[in-house]
Amino acid sequence: MIKSMTGYGKAECELPSKKVTIEIKSLNSKQLDINTRLPNIYKSKDLEIRKIIAEKLFRGKIDFILYFDQLGDETNSVINAPVVKNYFKQLVSVCNDLELEISERAIHTIMRLPDAVKTEHEQLDEKEWAVILSCINEAIDKLDQFRQQEGEALHTDIAEQINTIQQLKSEVEPYESERIERVKTRLTDALKELKSNIQSDENRFEQELIFYLEKLDINEEKVRLDNHCTYFLETLNDEAPGKKLAFISQEIGREINTMGSKANHAEIQKLVIGMKDALERIKEQTLNIL
Repeated sequence: MIKSMTGYGKAECELPSKKVTIEIKSLNSKQLDINTRLPNIYKSKDLEIRKIIAEKLFRGKIDFILYFDQLGDETNSVINAPVVKNYFKQLVSVCNDLELEISERAIHTIMRLPDAVKTEHEQLDEKEWAVILSCINEAIDKLDQFRQQEGEALHTDIAEQINTIQQLKSEVEPYESERIERVKTRLTDALKELKSNIQSDENRFEQELIFYLEKLDINEEKVRLDNHCTYFLETLNDEAPGKKLAFISQEIGREINTMGSKANHAEIQKLVIGMKDALERIKEQTLNIL
């Protein structure tokens, strides 16, 4: 069953001091293009995350986001006591020199000075990372399920368009004999009008007529088109057939275009236009198939 390259997955997990959220989404792309956004503490795991994504998702433009909310009263920012005390001593000295009083507001001024507050870098806990890794896999699996659901809808729509092409192709046949007779009549009438002025060889005329009609024959194109359509439907059941389907749709388009150039009949041209319309929709949908 085919899968879409479009998808979204989200998973959450709670650790003793934080709540971690994983979001991952994908769009169609010719290759695998991964973009990650991670907090500094998890930057060292970037390559590991990319490897997991590449093994499971194969293709598409992937955006991966990991973020967390701190739980409880814990924080990485702490007052830098030695620096604050040093600032206070200096401020007292200045105030004494200027014969000013020290008030409680002085501490507000000090806390706004550089390095009064420092951030302690948290160390990565491998046990916590194991939980987060499980959460990452869960988000990727949800995205993959989303892709599969989208793929089922794509499969239905594309199969309908292929059936439309085959149906339109079958409607061409009634007009083929009519078209040949029209060509014969038109050429014969034109030759009769010229007979009064030139001499013509009936046998040579028949040979040239047969040669001309053979050039208008579209039986081979119809057979090849039917084969391509059958092969396309079979390939829909392959794993990750997106690129292959794109190639087959090109071959289908080639046969339809040749039929159109040989049509020489208004009703056949209308049917060919209908086939081209269905094929364009197939090509658009194929771009989103994994």
